[in-house]
Amino acid sequence: MKNFRIGMAGFAFVAALGLAGCGGGGGGSGGGSDSGGGTPAATDASTLSTSDSPMGKILVDGKGRTLYLFTSDGKNSNSMKCDAKCVKEWPHMEGKPKAGAGVQPNLIATTKGSGTAQATYAGHPLYYYADDHKAGDTNGQGIGQIWYVIDSHGHAIKKAAPGGGNDNDTGGNGY
Repeated sequence: MKNFRIGMAGFAFVAALGLAGCGGGGGGSGGGSDSGGGTPAATDASTLSTSDSPMGKILVDGKGRTLYLFTSDGKNSNSMKCDAKCVKEWPHMEGKPKAGAGVQPNLIATTKGSGTAQATYAGHPLYYYADDHKAGDTNGQGIGQIWYVIDSHGHAIKKAAPGGGNDNDTGGNGY
């Protein structure tokens, strides 16, 4: 019986680590839909530019999709420990894009992602949020207080997204 309790305690510890696997707490998705549909693992990395949003000018890809940084990533490295569910929720931008309107070409680079080069801006690996379904969506803003949109200088914009944002620690999308 003692071995069973030790085994169960070990299992509970490993399970807790797995749940914490990709970063901090969680935020609500803001979009109200599940992330199972429609978002490819990597989207148009051909161009980086800025776009107007209620939070100011933010970094977007060639199709106008919002890009995010993960505050716990190491500079110029994808240090996020991410399982398959996490990668589906926060797919990275692959390849090295060109500079478009509003961005500084010298801030664009790549780092080794999970097998493919991941685009970076000002040293931050770039990610999409699965619940952003169209250009201009910013449903990932502030999730878990670790995911933020990026300005043209490569800084996290921590202003809440319209409609309350996602700065709470409830839900399951924080990774």
